[in-house]
Amino acid sequence: MTVEELLAQGFEAVSLPDGSREIDGVYIGDLLSWVMGRAQMDNAWITIMTNVNVIAVATLADTSCVILAEGVEMEKDLVETAKQKEINVLSSSLPIYETAIKLAGLLS
Repeated sequence: MTVEELLAQGFEAVSLPDGSREIDGVYIGDLLSWVMGRAQMDNAWITIMTNVNVIAVATLADTSCVILAEGVEMEKDLVETAKQKEINVLSSSLPIYETAIKLAGLLS
């Protein structure tokens, strides 16, 4: 499944510079150093964190997208940074657990 295909499943685009990026697994976490060492390339990363370090970690881990759960919003300047760094960012109004279950169903 591609990042862009998630939009048809109820996710919203915050930054979508590379919607054709494939998703191969999911990682959930908010401790950035932990995510940096454990998220795999092409994972969709679910978090509630919305600071500039999220963009840095997504770049280092080479995740296919960041999914902001629980309806959290990213500041406008950070959205611009995500676009410049070519990081896909989506949002979900669902809690983290329900977002993960939804993704698991879509990716299986």
